[in-house]
Amino acid sequence: MQVTLSMLLTVCPLVFLAATIDAIGGGGGLISLPAYLLTGLPPSMAAGTNKMSACLGTLMATGRFLKSKKLMVKAGLIASLGALPGAWLGAELLKRADPALVRICMMVAIPLVAVILVLKKDTEARALQMTAPRLAGCFALGLGCGFYDGFFGPGTGTLLIMGLTYIIGLDMVTASGTAKLINLTSNVSALISLIAGGDVLFPLALPAMAFSVAGGYFGSWLAIRHGGPFIRKIMLVVVAILMARLAYQWFF
Repeated sequence: MQVTLSMLLTVCPLVFLAATIDAIGGGGGLISLPAYLLTGLPPSMAAGTNKMSACLGTLMATGRFLKSKKLMVKAGLIASLGALPGAWLGAELLKRADPALVRICMMVAIPLVAVILVLKKDTEARALQMTAPRLAGCFALGLGCGFYDGFFGPGTGTLLIMGLTYIIGLDMVTASGTAKLINLTSNVSALISLIAGGDVLFPLALPAMAFSVAGGYFGSWLAIRHGGPFIRKIMLVVVAILMARLAYQWFF
């Protein structure tokens, strides 16, 4: 498939916006994936090309959070170990089940997430001891969110941040940074499979990667600079967009 100038002008600015939002509160795929679909790519190739451009942006954001000491590496790695089999199981189930079942569950769960986001006060940044229960919670969170990512996808980063603040007790900024490491693991795993299946349009993915890196850098800078209240606002926007998308898919 030949890449045109109009395709680049459609995808690249939206990929920058998606990477910026994703670095702050997750949910960038709600913007970037439709951008690729707008260019006329088949769904599988749109997903693969989107994963490739998103991976480098997520890597940039992960590096920024790590440099600023806003990433709990041990928690992220343990959760990543859970995310790998979780994503595989979700993808396998997707081949056999109707995704509408997950949409029904999310239509119920997402408004509850929004209410919790509004009511919850951010915790202060502090050094947490990674006890056995917390490590088990990290693995379970990675397993569950990985499964969701493999089966459904949109909003995985937002769910990870929520889980890391409630289950592990991280402050919002550190949770956002740690979520990037987990997301990066599942994205790379999925990308390897998609590349093997020929579902990546490299002439479009490579230019988009540059915009994804810029967005990841800018978004992580905003999150680190403005802290938890700013991240919470972005997450509420992401939750609202996800709710609207689910409602549209359900009714139309």
